[in-house]
Amino acid sequence: MSSPGNNSQPICVLLLARELEQFILREQAEDLLRAPAVVAVDPPRIRYGAIARLPRTLADGLAARQAKRLLKTLRRDRGEPRVIVIFHPLQFPLARAMQSACPGCEIWYSRWDRYEMAYDAGAERRERLAELHTQAAEGSALTFAVSDALVEIEREAGREALLVTTPADSFPAPQIDGTVVAVSLGHLGWRTDWALLRAVAEKLGDRLVLLLIGDWHEDECSGDPDFHACRSHPSLVWLGRQSDEAASRLILTADVGIIPFKVEPFNDAGLPNRILKYARLGRRTVSPRLAGVTSWAEAVTLTDDADSFADALAEQAGARTRPDHELREWAVAQTARRQNGPLWERLEALGVARDS
Repeated sequence: MSSPGNNSQPICVLLLARELEQFILREQAEDLLRAPAVVAVDPPRIRYGAIARLPRTLADGLAARQAKRLLKTLRRDRGEPRVIVIFHPLQFPLARAMQSACPGCEIWYSRWDRYEMAYDAGAERRERLAELHTQAAEGSALTFAVSDALVEIEREAGREALLVTTPADSFPAPQIDGTVVAVSLGHLGWRTDWALLRAVAEKLGDRLVLLLIGDWHEDECSGDPDFHACRSHPSLVWLGRQSDEAASRLILTADVGIIPFKVEPFNDAGLPNRILKYARLGRRTVSPRLAGVTSWAEAVTLTDDADSFADALAEQAGARTRPDHELREWAVAQTARRQNGPLWERLEALGVARDS
């Protein structure tokens, strides 16, 4: 029977290199932590890197004091360390100090990077990291590495390592078949029909990716619940303002462009120039039934409500791999000189000559 305040249950202690939420191996750690006897320990108040910069005697003394405090807490609350897992060689002094006070305890070493080759480390720092890596690898009862290359590096050094690749369980895996990638280019504020975009996104779900290129204006939409729903919807990707060069490349990744305007007098009669920009890249435009957009009817699919808008987008799924070349030729031909033709004719009639 365990004495009061001294739990003898064997436990595995994960010495996290960062707090769990920021830890690059978070998913691996979270899986291990499903076991009640696995305990995660956040980095100490004096960080591992700061300790390593101290003279070795001071660093070892500080690690010993940290180990004493940590073991007291673990034994009182959780149990007796049987395994201590480290994820960086800078943690080895603390793990070694804990091990010396825990008979039969093993150190396990996670090798997920070439720590000793860190970009932000100078020559002296790299030398110290290489030294600690060797100590950790040689003092480890089990070294596990994320790649065959890292395993082979350990074998070449005369040490064994186990291949344990990293998971990506929490990374989203949205629909990949039948997904439509749409793009909106321009202002995102008063004119935008957020209720329409919300309804379309909710109907298509994982089958939609909507790239929003342009500034969004919180001040214009702060009281609109549909705007806030769109801001948090995973299918809407907010890219902000982009240069024309970058925007054109982003449109190339999309199947179809959209006009997301409300059907209101202010919007109804205009001709959004983005239609022509989409068409120059062989992409059609899906739009609400706005009167003005019919001037470029050959480039636009008109819709009456959110359902028909969503259906029109879905019909364009995969079009990015088969752009409309005829539409592109038509759009490229809509030059300023051609479109200004009536103005030039009038100017010439008044005796104003064209340039050559």
